[in-house]
Amino acid sequence: MPLYREGSAAPVADDGPAPAPLADWLGDRRGSAVALLNTDDAEALRPHLAALTLITLHFPKFSDGRAYSQARILRERLGYGGELRAVGNVLQDQLPFLLRCGFDSFESEQKGFGEALLKARTLFSVVYQPTEDGRPTASQLRLLGRRVMLAAAE
Repeated sequence: MPLYREGSAAPVADDGPAPAPLADWLGDRRGSAVALLNTDDAEALRPHLAALTLITLHFPKFSDGRAYSQARILRERLGYGGELRAVGNVLQDQLPFLLRCGFDSFESEQKGFGEALLKARTLFSVVYQPTEDGRPTASQLRLLGRRVMLAAAE
């Protein structure tokens, strides 16, 4: 399946380690890549994150969002800084949300995926939920605007 990384419109070579299923990896802890199913507990990787360079999170179907939650747990709660890859049924319509949750590589056979990836960070000018990307939310922007108006009125 073609692999895309943020910033690339064309598929890139997958020259990294092959991910092992979580149960297998926890058994022998060989290699630096783990594949999580959407039913796996991301917290199980907490003591091992420094040894990992790649974690894949599986999207079995478009409407199943559990991998988004796993991504946020890994990035925001556990501070994982390695590659986080979305695999399975990954569609270009999901890209802005995947990026905001911390994914930085994607497997997809969908036509136009690379072009959509290049535009995904700028598709929405305002966001409503806080995430690890640090973008201010709509409510934060409204509060800031109100404070600026009050300061100007004084």
